[in-house]
Amino acid sequence: MAALVWLLIPVAAALVALLWGTWAARNRKAGDISELAGYARFREAMERSDSGTGVS
Repeated sequence: MAALVWLLIPVAAALVALLWGTWAARNRKAGDISELAGYARFREAMERSDSGTGVS
């Protein structure tokens, strides 16, 4: 019985590694759209702002 427990340890580790690998390789493109939109708003705000110091 103890031998079966020792065999279950690597099997459980392999399952955890498989789950972590699928989570790490997931598709993350949904967040990029909002980040790019925020960056575009930031650039527009920076182009509109004028500090009034007269320094170029």
